[in-house]
Amino acid sequence: MADTEPRLATLLTELQVHGVVDPAVPGNQGRRGGAGPSDHRALTIDGTTVMVPVYNDLSQASPYQLHSAADGSLSLTQGDSPVLAKVQVPPEPSFYRLKTAEGIPYRAIALLHSRDVLATTLQQTCIRFRDRSQSCQFCAIEQSLEGGRTVVRKTPQQVAEVAEAAVRLDGVRQLVMTTGTPNSDDRGARLMAETALAVKAQVDLPIQGQCEPPEDPSWYQLMKDAGVDSLGMHLEVVEAAVRRRILPGKSELSLDRYYEAFGQAVAVFGRGQVTTYLLAGLGDSAESLISCSEHLIQLGVYPFVVPFVPIAGTPLQDHPAPNTAFMVEVYTAVAALLRASDLRAEAMAAGCAKCGACSALALFEQQA
Repeated sequence: MADTEPRLATLLTELQVHGVVDPAVPGNQGRRGGAGPSDHRALTIDGTTVMVPVYNDLSQASPYQLHSAADGSLSLTQGDSPVLAKVQVPPEPSFYRLKTAEGIPYRAIALLHSRDVLATTLQQTCIRFRDRSQSCQFCAIEQSLEGGRTVVRKTPQQVAEVAEAAVRLDGVRQLVMTTGTPNSDDRGARLMAETALAVKAQVDLPIQGQCEPPEDPSWYQLMKDAGVDSLGMHLEVVEAAVRRRILPGKSELSLDRYYEAFGQAVAVFGRGQVTTYLLAGLGDSAESLISCSEHLIQLGVYPFVVPFVPIAGTPLQDHPAPNTAFMVEVYTAVAALLRASDLRAEAMAAGCAKCGACSALALFEQQA
């Protein structure tokens, strides 16, 4: 692959850190609440599609603004200066027009992320969310449920039906399944396995499942056998004090417990097919994020570094996003570690790191 132009990598980092003022963004083109890139809109900048914040307060103060011309073309400015980049918006997918036999809109079951990634939250509730003193402080998983934009529990058959249509009508190339943590020792692994089995019976689509580490490690093989091709188990933050503040309930699972789980998962899914989110900007130092990434890479885990974006309606809605220099420092160091270890986002079967739209890490990874 040709080296990625550093200017584009830095620009996309800027956009994801600051967001974009988009006065004309239609309500059906973005997200508010949920378990993925909430408050974002997909934009294609010079051929690379990224999820950019447009709905939260942060984006309303951004120096970047999107403009729409009479002919429908888009342009981007920074202050009063034009940004020399081609800007497009991926078209709304055709499967959004469909409903299940029960009358449930397909988009209430799964959404299009980036250009060709189908994403769904199988269970839109979490054992920790009802008590905000114990929930992950950035999480908005139940906000889209409260807003009537989704359903509390997607059945395997519903997800399989939507996945088949998304592949057939819109050329979707992978499925990412996450879940709120249920009150069970499998931590969502059973939901992943049941749904993957149903989807693979309908369509040959690479799948990433995302859940907390299950108590019984045999669930890794059960998920793999059911059709889950790659696995995400998300640390989010690294330093002990930051974990207690940001993840008061989830921090009961220590880093050592996660490292044990990563080793067990890599033994089943393979090196480079297990990932974890690292949310930069919540208090972890650059050194901590880089050191943790180095350890993860040694285990065969891809550290997907993502800038924290404050989401409206959460306890951290007023928390500042990281600055661009901080993100570039972390991206540059982690990308060098990935290249040295030959762990590549594009080599993954499926998942957020393979999609890459919520982070500029893959662009830094491609630079020599």
